[in-house]
Amino acid sequence: MSLAFNLAWRQLRSQWAAGEIRVLLLALVMAVAATTSVGFFTDRIQSTLARQGAMLLGADAVIVADHPIPPRFAEEATQSNIQISHTLEFPSMVLSGERSQLSEIKALGEGFPLRGALLIQQNGGVAHEAQGIPAPGTIWIEPRLANSLQLQEGDSLELGNSHFKVSAILYSEASRGGDMFSFAPRVMMNAADVQATGLIQFGSRVKYQLLLAADAGAMKTYTDWAQPLLARGERLQDLATARPEIRNALEKTQQFLGLAAMVSVVLAMVAMFLAAMPYVQSSQDSYALMRCFGASGKLISRILLLQTLMLAVIGSALGSLLGFVGQLGLGWLAGKLFVETLPAPSWQPALAGFIVGFATLLAVMWPSLLRLRNVPALHILRQDIALPSWTALWQYTPSVLLAFGLIAWHAGDIKLALAAIGGFSALIIAVLALTRLLRRLLLALPQQQSGAVQLGLAAIRRRPRLFMAQVLGFSLGMAALMLLALIRGDLLHNWQSSLPPDAPNRFVINIQADQLDAIKAFFKQEGLPTPELHPMVRARLTAINGKPLDIASYKDERAKRLAEREFNLSWAADMQDDNRLLAGQWWTPEQAGQPLLSLEQGIADMLHVKLGDHLSYDVAGQPLELTVSSLRKVEWDTMRANFFALTPPGVLDAMPANYLTSLHVPRDRENMLNRLVQQFTNLTVIDVAAVLEQVQAIINKMTSALQYIFGFSVLAGLIVLYAALVATRRERVKEATLLRVLGASTRQIRQSVWVEYLAVGLMAALVASLIANGLAFYISQQVLNIPFSFNWSTSLLTIVLAMILIPMASWWVLRGFLRFSPREILHST
Repeated sequence: MSLAFNLAWRQLRSQWAAGEIRVLLLALVMAVAATTSVGFFTDRIQSTLARQGAMLLGADAVIVADHPIPPRFAEEATQSNIQISHTLEFPSMVLSGERSQLSEIKALGEGFPLRGALLIQQNGGVAHEAQGIPAPGTIWIEPRLANSLQLQEGDSLELGNSHFKVSAILYSEASRGGDMFSFAPRVMMNAADVQATGLIQFGSRVKYQLLLAADAGAMKTYTDWAQPLLARGERLQDLATARPEIRNALEKTQQFLGLAAMVSVVLAMVAMFLAAMPYVQSSQDSYALMRCFGASGKLISRILLLQTLMLAVIGSALGSLLGFVGQLGLGWLAGKLFVETLPAPSWQPALAGFIVGFATLLAVMWPSLLRLRNVPALHILRQDIALPSWTALWQYTPSVLLAFGLIAWHAGDIKLALAAIGGFSALIIAVLALTRLLRRLLLALPQQQSGAVQLGLAAIRRRPRLFMAQVLGFSLGMAALMLLALIRGDLLHNWQSSLPPDAPNRFVINIQADQLDAIKAFFKQEGLPTPELHPMVRARLTAINGKPLDIASYKDERAKRLAEREFNLSWAADMQDDNRLLAGQWWTPEQAGQPLLSLEQGIADMLHVKLGDHLSYDVAGQPLELTVSSLRKVEWDTMRANFFALTPPGVLDAMPANYLTSLHVPRDRENMLNRLVQQFTNLTVIDVAAVLEQVQAIINKMTSALQYIFGFSVLAGLIVLYAALVATRRERVKEATLLRVLGASTRQIRQSVWVEYLAVGLMAALVASLIANGLAFYISQQVLNIPFSFNWSTSLLTIVLAMILIPMASWWVLRGFLRFSPREILHST
């Protein structure tokens, strides 16, 4: 083993000095750097996004109950070094002289909020972050309560048996995201004052909350412990269950980050395959000479394996270090952008980088190892060992399997992984077929072209497998980057359109049917567009397919809550543009009045309802039976009024109904809401502006994260693709030198290179555009659930740039060697 190690190390040093192994090492370093840098940065971004999302809850997780939470939950959290805080929420009337207002009271325990901050205004100054909670005997109130009751700081407010001093105006609440649709303005008080008010008695509607905050590992351990212990009326709430629009945005961000890491893997594998070619070519003479001196195939195998491991250690270490340094700059920029410091990265991306480095290098080098261990001694005399034959393609099976495995690992989603594997497999098949077809066409063409064109086309005819490898490498690289660009564009457009600047920030409910005309007239008088008014009928689900509803049969706690609560039924002639039909058919105008029902897919799955089922409802004592005719996907993150259950017009007309609407109210028009409530005293206005701002801020940060990740992936991809281009330099230099010996001019050589690589770039770009758009369409529609729009400009730009930049880059790599005489170059090789 010592002999093999010494020979491996010496040969590695000599190959490094000669420059042959540098391309392979560079490719490996950049492969690991791309993987680790994206890994480090996405790890930090995901931590930040999760933390930002937790601000909407005021914690990482919350245990919510309709009764006092058993002490064991807080005790276990304390023992596990998890931060805790308690809150109580309940509705109550507040009094100020002769005026009164229904309010949502929130009593805070010490430490609230565990995530995020409370913004308050005091002494007429600007809103600032609160330090602590309201002092005993004082309260904080929202501006709309202050406007409604004409209160200022220092005024007294009666709450139950106690009087409190208004010490601040509450402008932003960290935990409002978990309960966005609260029906009344917020009043915050100290939990120590609750008992004195006498408001909490037997039968009171109180929501008890235990807020929890810790690192991800500790929280997962705790939630896994707590979930099975939750009793009736208790539930564990986190970001995924609290805010569907944030959950959707987080899921899409994580899927895109996985896509970016997957692209890095594809680029790395392509570059390393091509970079292995000059390494193998330069090593053949050395191993043939060793065979002449009696070296066995077993010794050569050991040397090759040790060299591969040495390269893997060096490349993985350098790549991980470079990836860590690279993400520091991005982290600094992102920190400046987010106006906060990103958390430190974990060590897992570095471990993943080493695993990827070792696995990819061994898999990529395996076919080469098989060829070199059996190189004949005759190779010293005959320099005709070429690329492996078509029958030897089975040797690449480990590489293909590893590539598929890495794609699946980085994708993190089975549909995304299968789509990528299928798309890239189709690309490989298309390139193989097209390159063989092109060679046959070239062979059939008459050989009467001008000198430069003839030389360029002759190179394609003479080396079809090298041409195929180049087209395959460039097309895979371009397809991966195009896929990332297309998905990124669709995803950002979807986010921007889902929460535009004029997204609804107020909901108005309890509108009566006889008030519709007056409401429309009010908005017209105020100079505002008339909002869409949606009917709503309260109904309770009683049976499915004639079988009485058994709430206890549902294991999921959320399903039980949905089954036992009243449904809000509505009707609509047309489906809203933020809804998407998944199954069944939307009704036609002729079907008005027929007992049909369109259900949201999520609630249908939760209640085990499928297309064609018959649902029985009780509407104020009147039985109603509806047949599920369609299932819809609802984009809840549009903030518009939406319903789980819809019927055609004419089905619910005889049922008691009221109306609701969602609208956008500019900051300078908020007084209009006071006039609306004064004119229609039965209306309730739900303010979601603060939550909307938090949601918009999180989405903006996700957008910035995607921009940085995309930019870095493109940069890494360009560097890796350049390494793949340099990998064919040895072959190009030899050919150009021989052409010069035979009398070709530098101009003819340059033109022949342009012709050959123009064909490479054109074919690679065409295949890449076709596959990337097909993949982007599938991933957008089936994985990310966002609209897809074919981007002609991106496809045309890719084709034009490929036809210009690939020949230019190839000539730039080659031109430096043409300054030397053919004799010098031939002697050096």
